[in-house]
Amino acid sequence: MEPFDLRRYRAEQYEALLERPLDVLVVGGGIVGAGIARDAAMRGLRVGLVEQHDLAFGTSSRSSRLLHGGLRYLAQGRIILVYQASREKLVLRRIAPHLVQPLAFVFPAYRGKSWPLWQLRLGVKLYDLLCSGNNFGPSEYLSIEKTLDCLPGLASAGLTGAVRYYDALTSDARLVIDTHLSAARHGAVICNYTRLETAEPTAAGWQCSLCDVLSGTQHQVLARTVVNATGPWAQSLRPSRVRLRLTKGVHLIIDRRRLPVADAVVMTEDRRILFAIPWLDRVILGTTDTDYHGAPEAVRAKAEDVDYVLGLVNRFFPAVGLGPADVLSTWAGLRALVGGQSGQPSDITRAHRIEMPEPGWLNVFGGKLTTYRLIGQQVVDALVRYLGRSSLPCRTAVVPLLADCEPGFSGIAPPEVSEQAVVHFCRNEWAIRVEDVMIRRTGWHYCRPDARDVAIRVAGWMANVFGWDAATRDAELARYESLP
Repeated sequence: MEPFDLRRYRAEQYEALLERPLDVLVVGGGIVGAGIARDAAMRGLRVGLVEQHDLAFGTSSRSSRLLHGGLRYLAQGRIILVYQASREKLVLRRIAPHLVQPLAFVFPAYRGKSWPLWQLRLGVKLYDLLCSGNNFGPSEYLSIEKTLDCLPGLASAGLTGAVRYYDALTSDARLVIDTHLSAARHGAVICNYTRLETAEPTAAGWQCSLCDVLSGTQHQVLARTVVNATGPWAQSLRPSRVRLRLTKGVHLIIDRRRLPVADAVVMTEDRRILFAIPWLDRVILGTTDTDYHGAPEAVRAKAEDVDYVLGLVNRFFPAVGLGPADVLSTWAGLRALVGGQSGQPSDITRAHRIEMPEPGWLNVFGGKLTTYRLIGQQVVDALVRYLGRSSLPCRTAVVPLLADCEPGFSGIAPPEVSEQAVVHFCRNEWAIRVEDVMIRRTGWHYCRPDARDVAIRVAGWMANVFGWDAATRDAELARYESLP
């Protein structure tokens, strides 16, 4: 196999960015940035996207992996947000069926608690209506007996019954990667490991200085508009003037044999919600919702976060007795919420905001994984108006993310470990480091009990692809193994 000349490939990508002025430079390679780039490219705009880390490095690969309207937001009276998300999850089933797995959720109710059964029964019926009767399955009431049959080991004291309703499980990182693939297929130039250093307004647009993080090479790009879609990093870009409130969400992975649930389970503490989500032979537990004041790159699951999640699960399933030794892996992400709002983090709206603090510079922040396509549509609508361009209509709700002929390495379940898959990710999906493959292209890091052995094989295969010497291969493997 001929080594893949990564240096030449990246040089060609930068040449494509510099070839002529961009209509839009999207900064941020998470789900929102990917959605904007895809929509803009499909409407005929000249699009570049840069991400200082890997694609989906931040929040977009550290979510609860759910496509959902948000029953909690319904209880908060945020009907429009729930309506939008409920419609969008159905759109995603149409354009990315390989990444949408309908999933039942059982929400038990207890006497004297913050989520009374009558409210839940009313709420799930309204939830179904907001999907125009097309939800993934009909909601239903469960008696005490049926609830305990569904959830063996559930605490029974004070239990009044439950409701079952439907949302969907996804692979958040794969949704990001596949959206980037679609954007690139429609002409967008995607550059990961590329940092926007400065952006200065000029009469012709924004003069942007980019740095190739891998080589240190500087590049100057002219863009008529810039979209700041960097999530938790949004307020670090000088022209943005964004004010954010960052909150941290922590998830734990445990063996499904320790909590053998068939459906997802909704557990509560006051008005806060935590899920137990079955995924392959694992269960995802999360999430927390606490204010965060550190650097976005440094967010981690701390011991107190782990203790909180395990403690809540043990209160609902007292016989399980989960402890820190049961935690196979963790991830922690940040929500970039609209700043200036008081109250508990879980009370803050997840609605997105689009603003233009300077001509041709757009900020987009807030929002949910589920509504990313809609956010992209609204941003591109604003771009087209600003540019005064006639463009094609938005087609992102009807055109599939993947072409029928594309290799089948994308799905909610990780692909089989193989050299063929790794070669594909490196040559076709911008994977450069071992962690890019293990975490964001496949999820092997979270689902494989032999993840370290798999990483050694991946490093060897990547060395063959890129022509790494032994020292580079070992350094890349050590970099991966140093991750929390």
